[in-house]
Amino acid sequence: MDAFQEKPDPAPAGPATMTSTRPYLIRALYEWIEDNSLTPHILVNAGSPGVEVPKQHVQDGRIVLNINAAAVRSLQLGNEWIEFSARFGGIARTVRIPVSAVLAIYARENGQGMAFGEEQGDEPTPPPPSAPQPDKPAGRPEGRPTLKIVK
Repeated sequence: MDAFQEKPDPAPAGPATMTSTRPYLIRALYEWIEDNSLTPHILVNAGSPGVEVPKQHVQDGRIVLNINAAAVRSLQLGNEWIEFSARFGGIARTVRIPVSAVLAIYARENGQGMAFGEEQGDEPTPPPPSAPQPDKPAGRPEGRPTLKIVK
């Protein structure tokens, strides 16, 4: 084989499984918000498995957390978990949140940021129940349309 001849590419081994983009986007938006001297907040689905947050601050199954560097200690924005220590009502607490439970990250001052949709692999939302079909008007046969002369 000539040194300049191309070798054939090996056949792909099937569809590639990629990691979630959510943790990377959270880290990037966190840095962007901090770089602009704003306050990063995350909206968390407090009902997701593994979420460890102060339950008394949960409203409608969600909690908003200030993750500004001045408000938390030991912030870790990992690929699977977000972890930090913070004070709630003067009491120090450790907070652990699976990245999949983060619904949004945004700046408190202007709302700029990103909301996240459901990821593949997350629990699917059940489809809405089908709406009942309205009854057909009585006295009108199905089939050909009818015309009326209006004077």
